[in-house]
Amino acid sequence: MRVNCPPSNAAISWPKLIKGTLVKRYKRFLADVVLDGGQRVTAHCPNSGSMKGCSEPGRTVYLSAHNSPKRKLPYTWEIIDMGTSLVGVNTLVPNRLVRDAIAAGLIRGLGGYEDIKTEIRYGTNSRVDVLLRSGNRLCYVEVKNCTLVENGVALFPDAVTTRGLKHLVDLQEEVRRGHRAVMFYLIQRMDAEIFAPADRIDPAYAEELRKAVKNGVEILAYDVCIDLKKICLNRQLQVDLKS
Repeated sequence: MRVNCPPSNAAISWPKLIKGTLVKRYKRFLADVVLDGGQRVTAHCPNSGSMKGCSEPGRTVYLSAHNSPKRKLPYTWEIIDMGTSLVGVNTLVPNRLVRDAIAAGLIRGLGGYEDIKTEIRYGTNSRVDVLLRSGNRLCYVEVKNCTLVENGVALFPDAVTTRGLKHLVDLQEEVRRGHRAVMFYLIQRMDAEIFAPADRIDPAYAEELRKAVKNGVEILAYDVCIDLKKICLNRQLQVDLKS
């Protein structure tokens, strides 16, 4: 398992991490963890997905601690060790990491734009994660967090996603309007070799993704290099759309 992140001006540094063992994840946003010292705590789980393949009880996890009086829970679950790779579980990370990598010119094909904005309204009551602009040239970039890997294949989604399906429809409309549209899948782990849609989990999403590509929506899939100090964009993965 690779553990040393290469130098990168788009890396996100973790706050000081606290090691523990996952007891269970429940109610989507809660996780019980036993810290190495024996204390049992409840941590915020910043991930609304199913977390299939990266929430196994008994696994080593890493939490960040926060002292804000506004927080109900002082701990946030950041990483789980799945044996073949550390896995970042915080869904706030991908948008920031991709945005910073674009700004730093680290993503081939997404350079050359003069302006980068985030969370801009578009489509049918949607917000695009990243909007790139140069004059009249617009590029809409939707970023998806991917943590499910099976037999070296990164799969998205890990549960049925009507919201994700809607984003595909909205991106196709932007292409029809003459703009560029990109689906960016950020795999927050290091043990995938290719990316593919998860047909058996959400066949409707997989079918719409293939349709979107035929209609001009582009796909980019990147994994990360992640260790206990930072996470950074690593390499572009091959995309397999065969059903």
